[in-house]
Amino acid sequence: MTLRTGHTGLNVTDLDRSLAFYRDVLGFALLAEGKEEGRRYAFLGDGDGGDAPVLTLWQQAQEPYRPDRAGLHHLAFTADSIEQVRTYEEALRAYGAEFAHEGVVAHREGSASGGIFFHDPDGTRLEISVPRGAEEAPAPHQAAPTCGFF
Repeated sequence: MTLRTGHTGLNVTDLDRSLAFYRDVLGFALLAEGKEEGRRYAFLGDGDGGDAPVLTLWQQAQEPYRPDRAGLHHLAFTADSIEQVRTYEEALRAYGAEFAHEGVVAHREGSASGGIFFHDPDGTRLEISVPRGAEEAPAPHQAAPTCGFF
């Protein structure tokens, strides 16, 4: 048996706010939306024209994300190039997103991989990175992977 990630579901406190962030800032395509009071949700795709959800948003959280609870640690997206990571960084800064580190950082000291680490409107920890292209970027932590503690 081989398993692959199908989609990731996130609980959110305000579907309209989160949908605007993931659609308008990160570029996900809205595939379907439930508008029934008490059962609001959105299925988001990667924008390639497919109908498979990549991310689902469920408006059922009462409080923002907390890193000290069991569950999702962070959600990581892979970009095609370091230039694309920087383009997302600009869009996120224009939006006013909270960043965990200043600019592009390496996944660890001397690593070619790296990216940006930030939070969505509910505080969920997110990453956009590339497997190579961040060779010159600093590593915020020497003893642990950058994506591990932010």
